Amino acid sequence: MKSRRRNRDDDDDDIDLGEDERGPQRFLYDKLATATDDFNEDRKLGAGGFGGVYRGFLKDMGLEVAIKKVSDTSKQGKKEYLSEVKIISQLRHRHLVQLIGYCRRNTRFLLVYELVRNGSLDSYLFGSRGCLPWTVRHKIALGLASALLYLHEEWTRCVLHRDVKASNVMLDENFEAKLGDFGLARLVDHDQNLQTTDVAGTMGYLAPECYYTRKASKESDVYSFGVVALEIACGRKVIDFTAVEERSDLVRWVWELHGLGRVREAADERLGGEFDEGEIERLMVVGLWCAHPNYASRPSMRQAIGVLCSDAELPELPYEMPVPFAVPPPI
Repeated sequence: MKSRRRNRDDDDDDIDLGEDERGPQRFLYDKLATATDDFNEDRKLGAGGFGGVYRGFLKDMGLEVAIKKVSDTSKQGKKEYLSEVKIISQLRHRHLVQLIGYCRRNTRFLLVYELVRNGSLDSYLFGSRGCLPWTVRHKIALGLASALLYLHEEWTRCVLHRDVKASNVMLDENFEAKLGDFGLARLVDHDQNLQTTDVAGTMGYLAPECYYTRKASKESDVYSFGVVALEIACGRKVIDFTAVEERSDLVRWVWELHGLGRVREAADERLGGEFDEGEIERLMVVGLWCAHPNYASRPSMRQAIGVLCSDAELPELPYEMPVPFAVPPPI
């Protein structure tokens, strides 16, 4: 039997993507370097702790893509890279960023995604890319909720994203939401939660119980969605040390206004009052419901969508923000 000669771009060990032939394509490193002009800084779309994301063009496919290049010093190492490839390659949903392919060359890890042309949600909410009108914000919130419902309940297994935040919500040419970055995601059975030994996520978006129990769950993803929902409605970061003290903690500030019956006052001032009052109140109340300090009092994503779509009544929340208790979700 002839042995296959290994190309210098081949991995040291292959990635098992299962039996789904629709899975992502495996690219040669040189091809991706050519697509990005050797990862030219002029093509960089963004950067983070993982490395950089570059705009590329695959000539043979006639396709513009976003190529995530994981740096050698990134905390997102082989384990997270393999997780992202294996999990997202199996998912199909209009509100998830589509993984096209991957490349691993020695210690260099690269992921090739569809190009989501309007960038990340946070660049509009907190950056200088312009104010999103209310109709677009409402659509984004529903799209993100739909993506999480798919991950939690509608796929064959439950996917815990573990890093839902505004910077991981991408916007396409129609400003439809697409959830990306599955580097921290994990698969679990539908009747189980994930047991972890480290705290994974981003400060402000991470559910309180995660700090104590070191466990992720659907409820912790729901908490993160609640925070993003409030950011969408209020146009404020969940934690803003530059704001006046009473507004530095977004969840607490909105909860205080809710207790006073003045929750609509938290609406983003840049909207100039141009929003549907019922919709924005629902989004903020659902945001608080999802970001409830105690996991057992949070809704499922299906329940949250029911309220957002006016198919269910607003939940009754306490007038004051509850104190969290560190009891882990049931396994």
